[in-house]
Amino acid sequence: MDSHNPEQPPVITPARRPPKIWKFWGTMLWGLFVFAAMFVGQIAVVAYFVLRQGGPIDMAAAIHVVGGGLTISLSVIMDCRRCCWRCGSRYVLAHAFADYLALRWTSWKNLFLGLAALVVLVAGWELLSRALGREASPGFMGDVLKSAQADGAIWLLVIAFAVAAPISEELFARGFLYRGWSESLLRVPGAIVLSSLAWTALHLQYDWFFFGEIFSIGLLFGYLRYRTNSTWLTIILHGLNNLAATMQTILLAGNG
Repeated sequence: MDSHNPEQPPVITPARRPPKIWKFWGTMLWGLFVFAAMFVGQIAVVAYFVLRQGGPIDMAAAIHVVGGGLTISLSVIMDCRRCCWRCGSRYVLAHAFADYLALRWTSWKNLFLGLAALVVLVAGWELLSRALGREASPGFMGDVLKSAQADGAIWLLVIAFAVAAPISEELFARGFLYRGWSESLLRVPGAIVLSSLAWTALHLQYDWFFFGEIFSIGLLFGYLRYRTNSTWLTIILHGLNNLAATMQTILLAGNG
């Protein structure tokens, strides 16, 4: 056999080194860098559409473009591409990238349990919203939907909200931020809370009520990330939640 042939010694594969953990300040600084890159991507899309419109370039034109369904859809998709690239650039090797961000599948049982918990949580907020006499979906979503319909971009809006946004936001919050902060002095509880706050801060278009709902969903996703060690699980649950919210807004607009 070759293993006993001195002229052909067996090949010894070196053990893989575990990926470097960025801890608290490293995660904070890289997180701000990724956030800034996502913001720049949004500004680039808005600037493109403002220039494409022609006419005077003023604040009113910029505000009109920012609220457009097509603009928001493309901005979210750009965010996804930039977030994946920025997070992935920290770890060139595929296995290190997947390990650091917990890009591994979990069991179907965990998926169904996570989905059930999400449904109960969202239903609770829905009941509270009705008790307070609030609208079923934020007005922001309705305005975006109308704009997307006018531009013939409903399909792009669904892809942006149900696919691109969950991927970029979960890789950023439950992937990168949680991983580094959970292995710092914050430990798991602090990492869940702080990453949920950072995720909530990405949704400045909503009011205080929906801030509370988003933050609570972030806590659930953070707990599931901790219990299952799977960011794919939170990406899927996030996508299903956004898809349901988008479909609800479309149905309410159709009945309105």
